[in-house]
Amino acid sequence: MRMPRRPTGAVKAACGALLAAVFLGLAAPAHAQFSEGYRFLEAVKKKEGDKVETLLGEPGSTVILTRDVSTGRGALHIVTERRDLVWLQYLAAKGADVNMRDDKGVTPLQLATSLGWVEGVAFLVERRADLDQPNDTGETPLISSVHRRDTAMMRILLKGGADPDRADNSGRSARDYARLDKDGQLLSVIESAAKPKSTAGKPGSAVYGPTF
Repeated sequence: MRMPRRPTGAVKAACGALLAAVFLGLAAPAHAQFSEGYRFLEAVKKKEGDKVETLLGEPGSTVILTRDVSTGRGALHIVTERRDLVWLQYLAAKGADVNMRDDKGVTPLQLATSLGWVEGVAFLVERRADLDQPNDTGETPLISSVHRRDTAMMRILLKGGADPDRADNSGRSARDYARLDKDGQLLSVIESAAKPKSTAGKPGSAVYGPTF
């Protein structure tokens, strides 16, 4: 019986090239799918305004909504972390999602609050960011500001409409944590700055309108 011949070096090389071509052919679409988003986030990190403007200006581009594959963070997280108000305003005006959550449920507003960045918080409140959006632990921006004892930030959030009675995963709200403050300053801020809750739709609430 004749034994089959072993592949020659040339045949092996040809087979290897064929397999590589098939692999690259399959991988190329996935790479192309993420490459522009990666370039966009890198340009934002490096403050490369011209590159960012070019990528955002491409027809049908959605790179403004790109999330980092390892952290889930978007462009607003990047510029918030470095407390860059100019870039924050620019990207928000270009359509960046002010409520984008990273892999830990942290939004740009929550990040700005944890950093004590009052200007960033004020801008995001102005842009109608969700003031009561909790992270994965249930902590809201207001609860975070109470933990920090940051009364200026508390006032901004409360005047924007943040709910002082929204509880975290432990069952405690910003008001509950403020009550633990011995000098009563934090609770005083909540009592004076919190917006009254609407009674619309509640039993016995007054109804205003035309009478017939």
